[in-house]
Amino acid sequence: MSFVHLHNHTQYSLLDGACRVDRMVKLAKEMGMPAVAITDHGNLFGVIDFYKTAKKAGIKPIIGIEAYIISGELEDELSKNDPRHHLVLLAQNYQGYKNLMKLSSISYIKGFYYKPRISKSLLQQYSEGLICLSACIKGEIPSLLLNNRDREAREAALWYKDLFGDRYYLEIQNHNLDAEKTVMPKVIDLAGELDIPLVLTNDCHYLHQEDHEAHDILLCIQTGKLLNDPGRMRYNTTQLYFKSPQEMEKIFPQLPQAYENTLKIAERIDLELRYDKFLLPKVETPPEFPEMGEYLRHLCYEAAKLKYPLLSDEVRERIDYELSVIKRMGFEGYFLVVKDIIDSARKQDVPVGPGRGSAAGSIIAYLLNITKIDPIKYGLLF
Repeated sequence: MSFVHLHNHTQYSLLDGACRVDRMVKLAKEMGMPAVAITDHGNLFGVIDFYKTAKKAGIKPIIGIEAYIISGELEDELSKNDPRHHLVLLAQNYQGYKNLMKLSSISYIKGFYYKPRISKSLLQQYSEGLICLSACIKGEIPSLLLNNRDREAREAALWYKDLFGDRYYLEIQNHNLDAEKTVMPKVIDLAGELDIPLVLTNDCHYLHQEDHEAHDILLCIQTGKLLNDPGRMRYNTTQLYFKSPQEMEKIFPQLPQAYENTLKIAERIDLELRYDKFLLPKVETPPEFPEMGEYLRHLCYEAAKLKYPLLSDEVRERIDYELSVIKRMGFEGYFLVVKDIIDSARKQDVPVGPGRGSAAGSIIAYLLNITKIDPIKYGLLF
């Protein structure tokens, strides 16, 4: 039986992950895995690279993130003292992917304090379409169990179960760490008590076991420490590598369902990203112009009456030609957005350039005051 790694840190987990995307996908393919996940620390930087690479290799890409979650509110200064816990979030579908992007963006814009953080209340707003895993030993529930706060761990597990329903899983791992030996039996018991499914993962930070020394050096670079510094950050294990299905099967042989659930989670993923069209913002238009193209034409001809009072056939033909090209390319919204940006910049005395490329010779850009050069007067091409 095959297996799917759902907890992986690529080179985009900056100065921590050492799984090169292309090599990780290649290794997953060689091991016969039908899918593989990306769950970098607090970011989605590698998603497109990973998605395209996995698709090209013929295996299912699972897009995720290992988020930093806090209990307090991001806007509250006191929340800076809240402990950050790890939480794995996987996009089950396109709605989940959009929510993942939203959470990631907010974590940097509003929640950044040493790390990009999200809050539980924020997660409640954007939980649709996400599959949630309880994460490694630094997850909220393992951390509470490690500190003998079993009641709070139970309450936290119930909170996540209430939020995600059957899309919530308790992770079990074994990297030969003392903390795991204490915590994992408790996690297994908690899963049984609360009827929460288990899922087996490995906290993959590098591809091969022999890479652990190189990864240790990477951590030294991250923290600005020397290898021989006794107090520096280190992972006291050599087991954070991309293990084969056979190796993973031996970790918790008494819990085959945790192994099998990796495949079940992979089967639940239904996400396709498209790159065959531009995703431009939809501009709000006046009620009398429900279509952006109609509104763009109206603005251009109103401006043309002022800039070309005679409105010659040459001007009309040029306007109609450019509008047809813009419509064919689906760029009506783009021109309206750029007009809005340029108008706002000029109102605030922000310098605006003269334009570049074909836009510099566009009569539409001229009529929208995006550029100041008359293409008819100077014989410019679009």
